[in-house]
Amino acid sequence: MRNSIIEVKNLGKKYNIAHQQGGYVALRDVLTNVFKNPFQFAKHKAKQIVGLETKEEFWALKDVNFTVEKGEAVGIIGANGAGKSTLLKILTGITPPTTGEVIMRGKVASLLEVGTGFHPELTGRENIFLNGAILGMTKKEISDRFNDIVKFSGVEKFLDTPVKYYSSGMSVRLAFAVAAHLEPDILIIDEVLAVGDAEFQKKCLGKMNEITNKDGRTILFVSHNMEAIQNLCKKCILLQRGKIIMIGETKKIISTYTSKQFIDSEGFIDLSDFKLRKNSSENSLFRFTHCSIINSNGKISSQINFKEKFSLIIEGYLENSVDNLLVGFSINSSLGYPLFNSFNKDYNLPKSYKKGKIIFKIIFNNNFLVPGQYIIGLGCNGKEITDWIPEALNITIQQSINQNDLNVNYGIIYPCEWLYKS
Repeated sequence: MRNSIIEVKNLGKKYNIAHQQGGYVALRDVLTNVFKNPFQFAKHKAKQIVGLETKEEFWALKDVNFTVEKGEAVGIIGANGAGKSTLLKILTGITPPTTGEVIMRGKVASLLEVGTGFHPELTGRENIFLNGAILGMTKKEISDRFNDIVKFSGVEKFLDTPVKYYSSGMSVRLAFAVAAHLEPDILIIDEVLAVGDAEFQKKCLGKMNEITNKDGRTILFVSHNMEAIQNLCKKCILLQRGKIIMIGETKKIISTYTSKQFIDSEGFIDLSDFKLRKNSSENSLFRFTHCSIINSNGKISSQINFKEKFSLIIEGYLENSVDNLLVGFSINSSLGYPLFNSFNKDYNLPKSYKKGKIIFKIIFNNNFLVPGQYIIGLGCNGKEITDWIPEALNITIQQSINQNDLNVNYGIIYPCEWLYKS
């Protein structure tokens, strides 16, 4: 394996999920709780000391093994929550692994999030030199490539403006230009390129092809754009729920990923023991148990055609009868930006709910979302009720074969309909 530029051995990343209500907790809140409830605080600390306090463990990655040869362009694909971004953060040294090791032979440049590696108070010009210095380059080496970086990024007019005033698209353009032109041995790119326009994405793919084919450098590329992965990468890694399902020829891996069997497994999730809950109360009266996406044929599927009606089924269990139960869902972009949310209270549904199983069915009209990848989150709130799952399922809206079907006003959010069953 000495010729491998990247070696990943038995890699695992574990997170301990703490359940606390409210999210951010300031020092003043901790001190207030100590004085208001000293006995409860002492009991909590005693449980921590003797190890009686329950903790939820979530493995974002587990038993991940692979190698990458010098000059390879390797695609990494999988649904949202599969562990792609966690893997890249470990490879770039942003977060340490829980188990296993990573060997990187050479200088690494990465583009994982909008504004990665930039100081917001510094200008575009200053950040170019800062990034070059971080990569171990001399001032002369950076100066020799400076004009190419600026030309490629297309931000000449704003070069002496602090990057905190840049749009997300401008930040990505400059960040990619810097990462690609400062000649790292390994270039790691996340889905962040999706922020750029179509012309810039095409330009980036051309540059990455040049990096591997002409310069012999190595690229790891995460994207939901299967066409981009197919064009750039000969080798591909498929992740699912933190584990590698397949490694091999890109065409074969993509075929598996888009197959009906794989899609169906991604269109349903059992939430009864889900580890990605946030701000959820351990004593909550209501817990989400299942969630699924149903296509127009009544089948479970995460792939929905643009012209197709589909449904979201949300199931949960209520420990006691309540007068008010607020349940909702959100649809976010693949980068996590909120696009749409809806709640049961906005529709003609019961206000009181009895103890037991609860099912909500949300029906979406066709043309609801433009083609692309989306994340569905679930949440409920109320007295003694808090359960939040920000990334329950992913859904892909496929482009219609008939281009005339796409001539609609995307500015309109088409309504959805809620149904209830106990």
